[in-house]
Amino acid sequence: MISKSRTRVAVIGGGISDEHDVSLASAASVVRAVGALGFAAEALTIGTDGRWRTADGQRVSASEAVERLAACDLAFPVLHGIDGEDGAIAGLLRMTRIPFVGSPVRAGALGMDKWATKLVAEDLGIATARGALAGGWAAPVGTAFASELRPPFVVKPTTGGSSNGVFVVADRVDLAATVEQARAFGETVLVEEYVRGREIDIAVFRDASGALRTGSTLEIGVVPGGVFDRAEKYDGSAEFTLPAPLDSRWETAIRRAAVLLYEALGCGGVARFDFFLTPDAVVLNEVNTSPGMTEQSQVPRMFAATGLDYADLVGELIAAAREEHRPR
Repeated sequence: MISKSRTRVAVIGGGISDEHDVSLASAASVVRAVGALGFAAEALTIGTDGRWRTADGQRVSASEAVERLAACDLAFPVLHGIDGEDGAIAGLLRMTRIPFVGSPVRAGALGMDKWATKLVAEDLGIATARGALAGGWAAPVGTAFASELRPPFVVKPTTGGSSNGVFVVADRVDLAATVEQARAFGETVLVEEYVRGREIDIAVFRDASGALRTGSTLEIGVVPGGVFDRAEKYDGSAEFTLPAPLDSRWETAIRRAAVLLYEALGCGGVARFDFFLTPDAVVLNEVNTSPGMTEQSQVPRMFAATGLDYADLVGELIAAAREEHRPR
């Protein structure tokens, strides 16, 4: 049992990525939930300049930030994107021996890299779209690039989030130029064949007893242009159906794939798994090891549909982290 009156939770938001504002919204929601649960919240923000700040905007050094973190019982990072979700914040917290909610370094790094998650998924027997890499250390962009892939294509940075830098390309002649556009959001770019199917998402977390718990499946309504983009994710216009109307075969297949990936990647905390459902397969889209955590984000909605409201979800994640990091 957690003693609420003495428990301090450091909530870390912001970050240097292009998902900074999204992270701030997630962090504000978690802070409210922490207070509603009777815990004390210590809000810390990383600015787009990489500098740490307190809840009142006071700038503190990195060493002072670590001291504030260490004075808390655990940390609840809700950083999205590079230098956060990619395992960076987990590495800092692990090295400073601060218990935390969320995935460890390996899972964050693998989950953030869309090419790496494809390789893991395929080894598990989970289908992914045919794809190829370009830019950075990968194959250069040229006339022969992705020659075995059939248009239309989806072009996206391998480490992007919130649909930043995602483009749909109808004609091969536009591919090289679009890859260069996407590289503004990440040096290495993934090009995949466009998958026509229903988008079905689901979330998983491990509770304090060690049991894996899945939320409701969620279907995203058809969006103009074929990409569930940043505006639709956060302006309230997206249409979600919970639970997704699925027959038992596909419901089971999606839940199984999500659990397999959660375990194989070594996830902690809550992770969201996004799939396309075609007439004959469940196809992985991507993995989010630090998904949006506002009250209206997909993950809280998924668990609310199962009877676990937002504050209780945050409480379950805190309890699980305390148990995971308890001295043995």
